Amino acid sequence: MEETISLKELFQTIRKRLWMIIILAAFTTGVAGVASYLLITPIYQSSTQILVSQKASDQAMFNQQDIRANLDLISTYTVIIKSPAILELVKEELDLERSTSQLNGQISVGAEGNSQVVKITVEDEDPQKAVDIANTTATVFQDEIKSLMNVDNVSILAEAENAENPAPVKPQPALNMAIALMVGTMIGVGLAFLLEYLDNTIKTEQDIEKLLGIPVLGAVTEIDLAAEGLDRKLPQQRTVRGETIGS
Repeated sequence: MEETISLKELFQTIRKRLWMIIILAAFTTGVAGVASYLLITPIYQSSTQILVSQKASDQAMFNQQDIRANLDLISTYTVIIKSPAILELVKEELDLERSTSQLNGQISVGAEGNSQVVKITVEDEDPQKAVDIANTTATVFQDEIKSLMNVDNVSILAEAENAENPAPVKPQPALNMAIALMVGTMIGVGLAFLLEYLDNTIKTEQDIEKLLGIPVLGAVTEIDLAAEGLDRKLPQQRTVRGETIGS
């Protein structure tokens, strides 16, 4: 016989083990908070912008086709900026003790919308180091692109600067704790339904009806005579010659 679970039974299951759900949610939230504030190393971010354009002497002949060509070049430039040819020079200039692949993982390059502006973003544990890497990458690329592609159409639009009190971009404790709260609640609810599913003991008349498939006509309860004060009202008995006689 196929069983159906009503909405009332779902709420009863959650209410029955609500304490467990609350404890799990609080535990996961606390773990996320401790990890975010004490264990995870904060990461800072800094960005610089470069402009891809024609030389000033060519402005008179600058047209829509040139703009389109510059936009197409941006895709090539984003690859060149993160190439070993550029990053090796950045490492040498800043004397960085990390591999080129590690430095590559710290840098992200992308165009600002459909404009001719390219944004170089760097993430590092040291906020000043992030600024230095961003600015050095931009200047090295500006110098090297002249020999790599025989062009001189890159200029630095905005340099990265270190704020007075920089705030880390990672981790985000509030977001991490909110996610942990939801995950902990979901785990608690799932565990509550799992325990309810595995619990095959008979506790109520409804459990008997589900198990046997027949209605319950009545129930005999156990009465504690001493607690109810009924033991004093029962007739006392005495035994005479092996026979019990009520007094």
